[in-house]
Amino acid sequence: MIIHAMTEASYPQLNGVAALPHLGVIRVEGEDAARFLQGQLTQDFVLLNTSQARLAAFCSAKGRMQASFIGFKRGPTEILLVCSRDILNATLKRLGMFVLRAKARLSDASAEFQLLGIAGDALESIAEEDHLVLGKADFNDGNLIWLHPAGTQPRALWIAPTGVPRPRGPVLETELWHWGDVRSGVATVTGPIVDAFVPQMLNYESVGGVNFKKGCYPGQEVVARSQFRGILKRRAYLAHGEAPMQAGQEVFAASDAEQPCGLVAQSAPAPSGGHDALVSIQVSAADKGDLHLGSAQGPLLTLLPLPYALLADI
Repeated sequence: MIIHAMTEASYPQLNGVAALPHLGVIRVEGEDAARFLQGQLTQDFVLLNTSQARLAAFCSAKGRMQASFIGFKRGPTEILLVCSRDILNATLKRLGMFVLRAKARLSDASAEFQLLGIAGDALESIAEEDHLVLGKADFNDGNLIWLHPAGTQPRALWIAPTGVPRPRGPVLETELWHWGDVRSGVATVTGPIVDAFVPQMLNYESVGGVNFKKGCYPGQEVVARSQFRGILKRRAYLAHGEAPMQAGQEVFAASDAEQPCGLVAQSAPAPSGGHDALVSIQVSAADKGDLHLGSAQGPLLTLLPLPYALLADI
């Protein structure tokens, strides 16, 4: 496997407060809100407390990811799910089909909340103490959720009702925040990759996105079988290339011009030049290297180290 390391010195400072217009909010409220989500998503929401958040996926019956969320309790009977805005309406409609007799109401609450990304020194200046990844704390009528870091840079999601004063800090460009998302190694499901991956193909079992001890949910048998009955054949990798990349683009190995070996899941311009991406590819192709974007003769992709260990390697 061809993997080149990025030194800590080559990481730019992700420092400041970023607007996140690409994200939206689904509100689930009612006395059955947690139980309803327990039966639909890959993570445990019944045991969710007010100092935690959850990374979770919503899957089809075939175990393919339809959406991904950061979810947390804002009140005793209110859970907010943060997801990509481009798939919010379709996700809300599909989730609503399963409410049936549950005492839970689903709605698009995006207009009622503001979402910001806070990174680096800006986060350290407003947070009184460090928190574990997906830890949650209240801050000025809003909520802070610690995300997976980008390199050594801490990052958090801030969500608060519209009109609440935003945290102070230098402006962080949204494009640079996108790059931090990629470098964290945690992909967000967007329109181009809906129904493309089971959670393990994006390493969700290794970043806290799947609970194998909870009860059933759509696709649960497929997800569990992928984990416990055989070797996982596709994984997510960090990659760098000089050419622009987009979610949904195919990746090819030079040795096979006919069949793609994977897809780009998420991409952003790299501050030092070129583009970085999360690519989900066949493990065998990653081991051989010589990967290309779009075709076997397309722009070269170089694999980079993941910022976390895979569950099988822990």
